[in-house]
Amino acid sequence: MTYAGNTNNLNGIDKTRYRFVEGDICNPKLVKNLFENENPAALVHFAAESHVDRSIDGPAEFVQTNIVGTLNLLEQSREYLNKEKKSDFKFLHVSTDEVYGNLGDEGKFLESTPYDPSSPYSASKAGSDHLARAWHRTYGLPVLITNCSNNYGAYQFPEKLIPLMIINCLERKPLPIYGEGKNIRDWLFVMDHCKAIHTVLINGTPGETYNIGGDNEIQNIDVVKTVCTILDEIKPMGDGK
Repeated sequence: MTYAGNTNNLNGIDKTRYRFVEGDICNPKLVKNLFENENPAALVHFAAESHVDRSIDGPAEFVQTNIVGTLNLLEQSREYLNKEKKSDFKFLHVSTDEVYGNLGDEGKFLESTPYDPSSPYSASKAGSDHLARAWHRTYGLPVLITNCSNNYGAYQFPEKLIPLMIINCLERKPLPIYGEGKNIRDWLFVMDHCKAIHTVLINGTPGETYNIGGDNEIQNIDVVKTVCTILDEIKPMGDGK
């Protein structure tokens, strides 16, 4: 489990409905044993290194987890299908709209938008997407792919924009924004993302890609201004600053 994970976030969840296993998706033996012991009807692959800045400083870790780890899950899924003949099994690969590059002033990303990754992170996710598609086309693995926009919500690690801005505002620290903050991103509430993933898992067609967005494109600087405005209303500073 990486630095961004926290098992305390699982407190309060009905433990009769899940089993937590801490392990490495790059470990073939571990993944194989989980398939054999759990006999899953589906694998929903969220596991990834996902911070752009960290991918620039240490790209190898992103390639290892996002590409090699995905390869291992695909191969173990294929072996599981060959053995158990699970005709209704689905492999849902959760990816990002970062693979498409930057969102322009107009229009939206489509499932047919050409890939244009611009960081080691987005390149590693693009590579994992291509692997998932190839395993569907070559081996018939029932793969679904989702590409989502920026998530936000409870328990998000504070390296991400919204929680970082909230914490820095409350602690009266500088608000770091790249350039002039003109980059445009779409923002998606995490619970809406979960509902969409469940919908794709139940109703999606293997081999297809599904973009998941919040229909909420906004410049980063405007996100920060919104955070500041809300905090001014609910937790104003005593000195009025």
